[in-house]
Amino acid sequence: MSDKALETELPAVQPSAAVLQVERAEARKRWGIRIGQVLIGLAILGIWQFASGRLIDDFFISSPIAVAVKLWIWTRNGTLANAFAYTMQAMVLGFIIGSVSGFIIGFLLGRSDTAAKLFDPYITAIYCLPKIALAPLLIMWFGIGLESKVAMAALIVFFLVFLNTFAGVRDVSAIHINAARIMGANGWQLLRYVIFPSAAAWVLTGLKVSVPYALIGAVVGELISSNRGIGFLIGQASGLFDTAGVFAGLVVLAVTGMVLNSALKALETHLLRWRELK
Repeated sequence: MSDKALETELPAVQPSAAVLQVERAEARKRWGIRIGQVLIGLAILGIWQFASGRLIDDFFISSPIAVAVKLWIWTRNGTLANAFAYTMQAMVLGFIIGSVSGFIIGFLLGRSDTAAKLFDPYITAIYCLPKIALAPLLIMWFGIGLESKVAMAALIVFFLVFLNTFAGVRDVSAIHINAARIMGANGWQLLRYVIFPSAAAWVLTGLKVSVPYALIGAVVGELISSNRGIGFLIGQASGLFDTAGVFAGLVVLAVTGMVLNSALKALETHLLRWRELK
C-alpha cells in the first residue's frame, strides 16, 4: 500500500482538549516570562538614568542616554561597524580553531586510556595557567595583529571543548557499547549510533559555554595590544576617561553575547530533540 493511500485511509489524529489547554498555558507562561524580562530591563535603565548625576556622579556610571548617544555617533561614522567586524572575525576564527582541535584531541584521548594517562599532567598544567598571563607571549609569537587575538580566543575555547568532549566520551556506558558489539556493530556504527549521540550533550555544552569565552579572549587581546576592535574602543575610552564610551562597548559585547547564546540554545534544542522522545 502506498503512503498516499495510507494517508487517505487513516484519519488525522487531533490533539485533545487537555493537550491544547496545556500548550496554551505553556505559551502564556513563555510570553509572561518575556514580558517580565523586558520590564526588568526597563526598570534597570530607569534606575540607572535616575541615579546618574543625582545619587552617583555621572563620571563614574554615565547614563543610558549618554551611552545611546555614543552608540549612535559610532554607528553614524562607521566606527562601531568596523570594530565589531574585527572583533567578530577574531572570535569566529578562534572559536573554529579551538573547538575543532579541542574536539579531535578530546575524542582521541577519551578513547585511549593510555594516552589520557600519559598527557594528563601536562594538559592539567597548561589548563591551570591563567590564560591572560599567556597574552604577552602570544603577542610575541604572533604580533599585534589579528593573529594574536585569534590565538587567545582559540586557546580558551580549546580547553573548554576538549574537557567536555573528553568527559562525554569517557561517560559513554560500557553496557551500551558491549550491547552494540554483540549485535554486530562495526567501529563506524559504534561511533555513529552509540558514542557520538551519548557524547553530543557534553560536546554541545562545551561549545555553548565556549562561545562567550571566545569573545572574551578576542576582547582581552584587543585590550592588551590592538588598534582595532571593540576591546580597543573600550581601552581608548578608558584612557580618555570617557565613561559613556566604556559602557557603550560593554553594551555591544553584552548584546552580542545574548544573541549568540540564544542562537546556541536553539541549535542545542534542535540537535538534541531526540532526548524528548526518551
